[in-house]
Parts: sequence; structure tokens; C-alpha cells
Amino acid sequence: MFRNRTGEFIDTHEYPATTEELINAYGEEDLELANGSERLADVLSRLQNETFESPDDARLAVYSAMSNEVVGRVGYSDRDPTPLGSRYAPEPMSF
Repeated sequence: MFRNRTGEFIDTHEYPATTEELINAYGEEDLELANGSERLADVLSRLQNETFESPDDARLAVYSAMSNEVVGRVGYSDRDPTPLGSRYAPEPMSF
């Protein structure tokens, strides 16, 4: 998912590693998103100070901490009907 070399940095870092260690080592790296970019330090700072045992743990944490800019339309699903009362529901129409 990472368009730049961030995935390589995560994969080659020595583990276990803490959130702070990853921020210090790669925090200035930019993650390319659908609608712009975000610094890795900003993404990781949304997490509590965690210890990652493997690159997969770190990668999943980065994915989960990304902003809503990663997804197209927040709350959109073409698979499920919109739940009643959802703020994403279309305006009701009367015929």
C-alpha cells in the first residue's frame, strides 16, 4: 500500500521496536495518500507508545492510524444498505 519506501523502512527495521523508535528513525517520511500525503510521525503519534514485535505489527498499526484521507468516501459501502439513522443516509423522499 505504501507508494514510497516506507514499507521498506518498516520491513528492515530491527524488532522489537517502539512507536517512539520508529518516529525517531522514519518520522519525516511522507505516506502518499489518495488525497495528498501525511508524515509517518503524524500517523504514529496517534497511537499510544506501543512495542511492535514484527514488521507486520508495525505495518498494521500504521494502517489503522491513518487519517480518513486514505479512504474515498467515509462511511460508503456499495454492499450493505445504509443503516437507519445514519448520517450518510440519503434524504428521504415522499411520492
